[in-house]
Amino acid sequence: MDRRAFLKTGGAIFPAAAALPKLALAQQLPFNPRQAEKWRGFEVTTRVEIVFPQGATRVWLPIPSVDSGYQKTLDNAWSGNAQTAKIVHDGTYGAGMLYAEWPTAEKNPVIELYSRFATRDRAVDFSARPESVERLSPGQRAFYTGSTEHMPTDGIVKRTAQDITKGARTDYDKAKAIYEWIVENTYRDPKTRGCGVGDIKTMLETGNLGGKCADLNALYVGLARASGLPARDVYGVRVAKSQFGYRSLGAGTANITRAQHCRA
Repeated sequence: MDRRAFLKTGGAIFPAAAALPKLALAQQLPFNPRQAEKWRGFEVTTRVEIVFPQGATRVWLPIPSVDSGYQKTLDNAWSGNAQTAKIVHDGTYGAGMLYAEWPTAEKNPVIELYSRFATRDRAVDFSARPESVERLSPGQRAFYTGSTEHMPTDGIVKRTAQDITKGARTDYDKAKAIYEWIVENTYRDPKTRGCGVGDIKTMLETGNLGGKCADLNALYVGLARASGLPARDVYGVRVAKSQFGYRSLGAGTANITRAQHCRA
């Protein structure tokens, strides 16, 4: 049974699993997100302690950088013995970071970052009329259809995108065709280091379509951009359990050191 069929039949096999533990039952819940008005607050503590520093020490720690209808930043504070500590932003994507620096004389650099933010569930109605969809400015459209070092939009990426979307009449049809192609042709490779590197040109040239979140989601984004569809991948960290029981969509414990994730 393929992944798409499994997800579609998830609700059907739920009653037969009535005797299973609650965790197993949760894993069978159909993925059906709903828009929520209520916000949930979180605080994440990140501690960095440099062991055996050599020379001057510099650290960049990510902070919540998405402020939208489903996430908002409340506060960022820090403590430690850094000589310099300040919030900085990436000049291209606007990603926020806490930058900290220690002099050579400091033999035990330590800093703790406390990030407070709120999130809420959201749902997207893909059948909405075009006039109800958020409009992008020409600059935004150009930015989110542009190529990057690891996500080119020409060559083999362009040719693959054209093959996938051949016959698709609307942007929705193109986006759906690319999604279905990703589901049918890619797979998660547990041997991939970290989250992967997202080098989609190499993936297509070698035919090795296995990887992790940074690879598979980048492939979708690159193919979408090559088809003229504005798209982006967002990197973050999972901070709560999935209400649908999917491990890949949530954090298993309060320790989220290894809960990084990327989504298209």
